[in-house]
Amino acid sequence: MVKQLPLSLLGARKGELRTQFGALCYRIRRDKVQILVITSRRSKRWIVPKGWPMEGKTPAVSAATEAWEEAGVRGKPDETALGVYTYGKNRGEGDELPCLVMVFPLLVKSLAKKFPESGQRRRRWVSRKKAAKMVAEEDLAQLILKFDPPRSRKRS
Repeated sequence: MVKQLPLSLLGARKGELRTQFGALCYRIRRDKVQILVITSRRSKRWIVPKGWPMEGKTPAVSAATEAWEEAGVRGKPDETALGVYTYGKNRGEGDELPCLVMVFPLLVKSLAKKFPESGQRRRRWVSRKKAAKMVAEEDLAQLILKFDPPRSRKRS
């Protein structure tokens, strides 16, 4: 497996942009889509599970692995990304690493009480509209608002 090569982004120092893979964890209750948001470990802001590429794993499987570690989610990720968003990963003392996150939908089959980061994060099921208001990144909010999984569409 090829290790990630640096990407370029306007405003980022050469070789500083990194790719992450995120999971938009969802379920359908009473024909309504619900999104699982979690808190980040340091700032406690609301986010979706995400992390670095994993050697030997596809981007979607990497996103699903992060969903397990960070939120206790088990499910099947879609192999097609919904889209991307960018954010600055805080490296401490005001230093941020620019990151581009590819987001993959993940239909949640089960939610564990105990998982690797269970004592470090909170999680909450909310509507798409509420999730979009809770996350700080505008591009992520738009992905959430526009997300319409096939199972939630009404049949004609």
